Amino acid sequence: MHVPRHLGDFTLTPRVLVTIAWALPIGAVGAIAAWALLRLIGAITNLVFYQRLSVEMVAPGAAPHPAWLILLAPVAGGLLVGLMARYGSEKIRGHGMPEAIEAILMRRSRVEPRVAVLKPLSAAVSIGSGGPFGAEGPIIMTGGALGSILAQHLHLTADERKALMVSGAAAGMAATFNAPLASVLLAVELLLFEWRPRSFLPVTAAVAVAVAVRSPLLGSAPIFPVGMPGIALTPAVDLLCVVAGIAGGMLAVAVTALVYFSEDCFARLPLHWMWWPAIGGAIIGVGGADRAPRSRRRL
Repeated sequence: MHVPRHLGDFTLTPRVLVTIAWALPIGAVGAIAAWALLRLIGAITNLVFYQRLSVEMVAPGAAPHPAWLILLAPVAGGLLVGLMARYGSEKIRGHGMPEAIEAILMRRSRVEPRVAVLKPLSAAVSIGSGGPFGAEGPIIMTGGALGSILAQHLHLTADERKALMVSGAAAGMAATFNAPLASVLLAVELLLFEWRPRSFLPVTAAVAVAVAVRSPLLGSAPIFPVGMPGIALTPAVDLLCVVAGIAGGMLAVAVTALVYFSEDCFARLPLHWMWWPAIGGAIIGVGGADRAPRSRRRL
């Protein structure tokens, strides 16, 4: 019986076992990278806003601060990140996810080794100095860089390199947020661009290992625990959920448009892009500095 050629990519060969075998340590390394990133964010936040040596995760606004600190900390953090991007690696610019997609589509899943060091460091500086960012983009790029570096060292094929890069990204995501299923689905939808056993199995194996390694490092409790005792799903509640979903979708579209608009505005500035993070930090600082006097009056 003749089998169409386009279905051949969905078949498995013993070679996939090699990819899965390498995905297992990548999952463990991804979990360790997630632990290191969170601890680094905690260390810089405590150092900048509380002048103490600690790796405990704490919000910058958990206690009142002088206005000058709220104003200048994001500027200093942005300036440092700009210097790291210009003289370290320009690949650390951006949110993390778009850069990972670009590496897969445009550079055949090749990431520079320095990105694995500079990306988490720059992200920790940015977040720890008061930047309104999250760890999802940085850990995706960091974990992906670790997987790509290993695959390049082993001289694997482009498809195997992509599978290991995405395995590292998904493992880091799963370990950071303790969300294995969401991490696998995110990898399939946004990074793999395919639903095939040759890549799906290594990613799943890496995520499973990452969650197992995460437990002794960061615990196994949910990141955002939600208590739902005696909840009753009535038609009125269902309708409100629909309304909330529509409103959330519209808000997401608006925020995305504002992000692109802001990026276009920065691109028109007659300044080198190295200064953009510091300018953004100044805007963030101005927005938060007015809270300082009110915080002191409440004490």
